[in-house]
Amino acid sequence: MTLHAELELTRGSFELSVTLDVPAGGVLAVLGPNGSGKSTALGCLAGLVNPDRAAITLNGRELHRLPAHERRVGLLAQDPLLFPHLTALDNVAFAPRSRGASRSAARAAAGRWLSEVDAAAFAGRKPARLSGGQAQRVAVARALAGEPDLLLLDEPLAALDVDAAPALRALLRRVLRGGRRATVLVTHDPLDALALADHVLVLSAGRIVESGPTRDVLAAPRTPFTARIAGLNLVTGTVVESGLRTADGSLVAGLLAPDAAEGEPGVAVFAPSAVAVYPAEDGQPGSPRNTVDAVVGTLEPHGSVIRVRMAGAGWAAGLAADLTPAAAAELGLEPDAPVRLSVKATTVTVHPAFSA
Repeated sequence: MTLHAELELTRGSFELSVTLDVPAGGVLAVLGPNGSGKSTALGCLAGLVNPDRAAITLNGRELHRLPAHERRVGLLAQDPLLFPHLTALDNVAFAPRSRGASRSAARAAAGRWLSEVDAAAFAGRKPARLSGGQAQRVAVARALAGEPDLLLLDEPLAALDVDAAPALRALLRRVLRGGRRATVLVTHDPLDALALADHVLVLSAGRIVESGPTRDVLAAPRTPFTARIAGLNLVTGTVVESGLRTADGSLVAGLLAPDAAEGEPGVAVFAPSAVAVYPAEDGQPGSPRNTVDAVVGTLEPHGSVIRVRMAGAGWAAGLAADLTPAAAAELGLEPDAPVRLSVKATTVTVHPAFSA
């Protein structure tokens, strides 16, 4: 079921203008900061929000002309929203029943879907006796038991603990790859996008600022938000022959991507692991590197390393550097400490920047 949607909406000072396409069997992840319009766009697709203008077609059906209950859209949010008085089986059976299936047929379909999501063992439990991960599995089964042509997922893993989320992510990856339905996933987590989505669309203030294949977008972000969620550093400026010229005139040396054009807006992208940190009094390293003075902002655990986020002025502000705990201790790093950063030019790639 191929989805094409054009949505426009104004609410006070906020304006949403989005066009999206999802092929049959495809999964589109919609990313963006809070207030960017992600959930509003999802609400428009579901028929729960009335846009000022909409053209939504799904395999030739004009959804924008139909009320929500006739769109054949399944919606899964971070809150499972299960009926508390019904068992897991009857919660799932509600979806086919609402489409006219007999009680026996609906319960049979519910049983199949509970098995599909590895939840058959607690079919007879009511929601109060389910863990967060179990309840969300039942919610997934209910969303799919209605055989929707379009599945909308609004932060489905956000409320789960760190043990339950990976299992449900794996489950969603398996069930979303079956069938011909189109799926739109709203998430803040790049792991969700990488694991589940073919393509990514990034919103900012109601506008699309990046889009493309998931791995391409997260590997070469064009906006600070996307770089942040992808765990990368990003510096803005103008593309020059040897890299990027920042607004204050500094040169960030790097390798130009094939589509980066000199004189055009660009972004220099590099990993926190590529940033070396030295005491402020150290001289410039001998190998070809970008060096800049900075001030330590925050230090926080990040897996097996310490992620140091920089403050201060210039292009170093906001950069992240990953250090081993031993290295951070040896440097005596603490907030407001002056340091010198060094980044090899060979680890920096300059891409075209998004321009509105």
